[in-house]
Order: sequence, then C-alpha cells, then structure tokens
Amino acid sequence: MNTYLKTLIVIGIFCIAMAALESAVVVYLRALYYPGEFTVAMKLIEVRILLVEIAREFATIVMLWAIGHLAGKNLKERFAYFLYSFAIWDIFYYVWLKVFINWPASLLDWDILFLIPFTWLGPVAAPVICSITMIILALALLYPGNKMSTASFGLVLGGSCLILFTFLKDYGNLIIGHGFLPDFPNLLSNQEFVALASSYIPQEYSWSVFWIGELIIAAGIANVCLSQKKLSIGLYKASDNL
Repeated sequence: MNTYLKTLIVIGIFCIAMAALESAVVVYLRALYYPGEFTVAMKLIEVRILLVEIAREFATIVMLWAIGHLAGKNLKERFAYFLYSFAIWDIFYYVWLKVFINWPASLLDWDILFLIPFTWLGPVAAPVICSITMIILALALLYPGNKMSTASFGLVLGGSCLILFTFLKDYGNLIIGHGFLPDFPNLLSNQEFVALASSYIPQEYSWSVFWIGELIIAAGIANVCLSQKKLSIGLYKASDNL
C-alpha cells in the first residue's frame, strides 16, 4: 500500500474517533446549558467553565497540529496532514452529533463554531464545505511534485480570511458596533452585553462573501496542481537553452 494512502487512512481513523470524543463533550454541554431546543444565543456560563471550554478548543488544535507534525516529513507535508486531520475531525464531529442527538436537522442550522478570540457563528454547511476544500488542498499538496508557491499560499490565505470574516462578523458587530470593544476582557460581566447576546439570533449568513472566498482558495489549489507542469515546462526551456 502507498505510504501516503496508509498514513491518510490511519489519520482518518484517529480523527473520526477524536470527533466522537469531541461531540460527546458537546452533548454534555448542551444537556447542561441548552436543555430545551439548541440556539446560538449565548447562555450565561460561569467564567471558569468558559475558560475550560476555550482551553479544550485550543488543545484540540494542538492535537491536530501534532498529528501533522508527526506524519509529515517537511513543512508542506505537515501542513497538508494538519489540514486533512482538521477536515476529517470537523466533518465527523457533525456526523457524530447527528448519531448521538439527531442534530443538526439541516445543514443550514446555525452553530457555535469556535470561541477564540470570540464566538464564531455560521450554518453547519459552511464549515463542512470548508472541510471538503481542506481535504482537496491537502491531497493536492501531498501529490508528488506539487508545490505551494507564494502566490498559491497568498490565494489560500486571502480566501480563508474572507471566510473567517463571515464567521466572526456577527459577534464582531455586537462587540464593536455596540461599543463593547474597550471592555472586551470583561464582556461576560457586562450586563448590557450579556442581555444583548442572550437574545441575539443571526438571521442571514454572508454566503456571497463565503463563495468568493472559496473561489479564491480554489484558484490557489489550481495553482498548486499546475506547479508540477510549470516546473516541467521551465526545465524543458532551460534544457533547450543549453
């Protein structure tokens, strides 16, 4: 069996199991703080518990980074395996939630995606699409001979920033638009912010910005896939000049 394929299979198995563990924690959290119907409106959580949850999220990223670092032989491979690990984990996180508590009912259901540096919001379909894109990029990077040029990295980074904006804009508007930024470290003790966030339900996701970001990333992936061809043409021309 190809070494890359074997590594992808083993990483996939690990990340599927890791996703089950992660989703189990969320099942417990929802049972405690959302005993009724789940919404993305903020619940008043003890600061101690919130800090533990943020630490858990950070630890998850460290674990996924460690997988990439162990599996890859160089920076390009380590980045690719990190992307692949993150994507498999993220997709199966929602698969396991569906198995455990039959949620989401639809891929358009909104979810709290992340908490660092503040709450990310978006419909489930958005991170799932991102994860599929990450898998495609990871496989492109792992294909022998393909390279990520500065231009490719710039396209991927630029598209990712646009997508990140769509996740952060709702709470960003709450914090900045309502003048809470100076009190950012103490938001959970700010009664006005808590009252606002506790009743806030986003109505519309910025799909147009999201798809522009995806198209830019797709251009970066295409550039990665064409890098081998460009290199071959360059070497051919160089040999003609000798």
